Amino acid sequence: MNKDIMKYEKKISDKLNELLVKNYDAEKGYINAISEVDNVSVKNFFKNMAEQRSKFARQLRTEIITYGEIPEDSGSFKGTMHRNWMSLRATFSSNNEETILEEALRGEKASLDEYNELLSNNNFPSRLIELLREQRNSIEAAINSVKLYEEVLS
Repeated sequence: MNKDIMKYEKKISDKLNELLVKNYDAEKGYINAISEVDNVSVKNFFKNMAEQRSKFARQLRTEIITYGEIPEDSGSFKGTMHRNWMSLRATFSSNNEETILEEALRGEKASLDEYNELLSNNNFPSRLIELLREQRNSIEAAINSVKLYEEVLS
């Protein structure tokens, strides 16, 4: 195989691995958040978001393997810090649900930025662009849902 193609494929898989780790982080964050809230609707929302992020991670893992690379298998240190801070903050907060929803919104906006940046600075194969756009659009929908929950609870 041509060295340029191998470099290109390594570059793609590195970017996808970064995204994969962020999806692991989001999934774990949502799983932690489920036990921090009492509202059944919010619990179900967090459960659905965790499942969605797990699905995104599986799709990204498949893509990374397609490029002949090895997918990451856990979240990042920064993500762990964010999750720990999120649970610590929830413990001291008088209104857990609103605080946790604010954190979820912050995390989703950061994910949206990652996806937008990746989609704007690339020449990925069209199949991959389609997958990333699909995931990004789901994240945009999640942001709108979080905002709705915040309004309902406030």
